[in-house]
Amino acid sequence: MADSVTYITTEELKAHNKPGDLWISIQGKIYDVSNWIRDHPGGDVPLLNLAGQDVTDAFIAYHPGSAWNSLEKLSNGYYLKDFKVTEVSKDYRRLFNEFNKMGLFDKKGHGVIYSSICIAIMFAVCISGVLFSDSLTVHFGCGMLLGLAWIQSAYLGHDSGHYIIMSSRKFNKLAQLITGNCLTGISIAWWKWTHNAHHIACNSLDHDPDLQHIPVFAVSSKLFENMTSYFYGRKMIFDPIARFLVSYQHWTFYPVLVVARINLYLQTFLLLFSTRKVPDRAMNITGIAVFWTWFPLLLMSLPNWTERVLFLLASFSVTSLQHNQFCLNHFSANVYVGLPLGNDWFEKQTRGTIDISCSSWMDWMYGGLQFQLEHHLFPRLPRCHLRKVAPVVRDLCKKHNLPYRSLSFWDANVSTIRTLRTAALQARDLTNPTPENLLWEAINTHG
Repeated sequence: MADSVTYITTEELKAHNKPGDLWISIQGKIYDVSNWIRDHPGGDVPLLNLAGQDVTDAFIAYHPGSAWNSLEKLSNGYYLKDFKVTEVSKDYRRLFNEFNKMGLFDKKGHGVIYSSICIAIMFAVCISGVLFSDSLTVHFGCGMLLGLAWIQSAYLGHDSGHYIIMSSRKFNKLAQLITGNCLTGISIAWWKWTHNAHHIACNSLDHDPDLQHIPVFAVSSKLFENMTSYFYGRKMIFDPIARFLVSYQHWTFYPVLVVARINLYLQTFLLLFSTRKVPDRAMNITGIAVFWTWFPLLLMSLPNWTERVLFLLASFSVTSLQHNQFCLNHFSANVYVGLPLGNDWFEKQTRGTIDISCSSWMDWMYGGLQFQLEHHLFPRLPRCHLRKVAPVVRDLCKKHNLPYRSLSFWDANVSTIRTLRTAALQARDLTNPTPENLLWEAINTHG
């Protein structure tokens, strides 16, 4: 660490934005995280995305107070000469401190216990129905119940992934393994890899993996330009196949969601058996092995292949509701191209997210993610507090003339389909800008 204080400008800080030479600023103090990136619990993507910037708001949002104690060893003695805090950031940090003083980040509530009991009951009833009943109707119902159990288990996996269901990091990690890998077959390592990138670069077309669904879906015509995915490190080629699929995406959206789970299984295997560094790889593979032991055994306990297919179809159809919810929260929100900026954290989260309005008795079904903006601004806030902080967040958005969109489930679906349809029609224009006959135009442009 340097003995004397030296000031650098924001422009000079920006030059240190690559692997091997990676600096960040927190409250105007510079930290060299070039080597720390290998051990960063949140992975390398968030640091790479915010490299060479002041990241105070993102750091506050994601890290507990104890993390400040680890910063000093990374300091290189430099400070930002032209360090400024925007009025939005000042209000955000003030609000964060108020929530912290109220103890909201530490009060987990009893929702985790209730959810765990409900999940255990649903799994028990599902297995009992498959093993001890010969009724096709019962088996079909068990498939639907399993889908619902997967949804609720995924919500607990999401919460534990943000370390907000238990005070101990070890127990949170155990909860991640059970709810994610063992029960749903989706690796928590894959989820954290993509989810952290999504939170940091919310709705960036080239940095947010949750918007990169070429060749099946495209939420913006900008994705027609063979854009590079910096998350996956490859070009998203908009070829004739992609044009055809995207041209009908507003019709295929819901059917694709039914089988979307297969892609999650595939992505899990691709990551766990890749050459990429995966935290707790052995633990994740063990958890996946547990899932692919009990689930096939459950399927084979059904009397014939017709019932097995119907069981799968029932469970996947129910989980499509959750996949749909993830899309509703972001697909029709504002998008942009490029890296996020650390000093517009609040603005990027408000512009890239959409809340789903619902009655409090439906909160269990949405898992807290109906308050998507609140969750993005305060990812360490337990879901039991999201409803109570929503009015405060809404007022702050209004004060700074920023969007706060809260739509009903129906309106959110309409908005999402409208976004997909707009991009679909633009894709058709690229395919055949001058239709040869009115019938083609009627079907492919107005239909």
